[in-house]
Amino acid sequence: MRLTLIALLMALCLPVFSQADKIVGFWLTQGGDSQVQIYKSPDNKYFGTIKWLKNPTENGKPKLDKKNPNDKLKQRPLKELVLLSGFVFNQEDKQWVNGTIYDPKNGSTYKCYMWFEPGNDNVLHVKGYIGVSWIGRKVEWTRETALRK
Repeated sequence: MRLTLIALLMALCLPVFSQADKIVGFWLTQGGDSQVQIYKSPDNKYFGTIKWLKNPTENGKPKLDKKNPNDKLKQRPLKELVLLSGFVFNQEDKQWVNGTIYDPKNGSTYKCYMWFEPGNDNVLHVKGYIGVSWIGRKVEWTRETALRK
């Protein structure tokens, strides 16, 4: 009886985990200039790292985070830069919330949330904002099956 109860509870929890983890993988950003890998950390938060850049170099050297307001960070490469941080899955709203997104094009960090439209797990909607969420910028990222070379 006890084993049956444990198995039933595990089965009921599986949809929650698979729903939350469907964001994990590789995403081509809007405009196709970079690929981001979203992963789950041991503390069950989601992060995203730039893994590929369409134009990875500038003057023969790796592109740097030169727009960063912190002078110490301006020399870090854009490739492998963590730009999505600290997201958690909100089961009720079916959104990844309470995270931030860093925009290396202007050196700014924004509050952010992400979601899928029903029936389409291949287009990730990403919205960064300052202050209230209804004001901000929304982009769409497209799922990719593997790391770009």
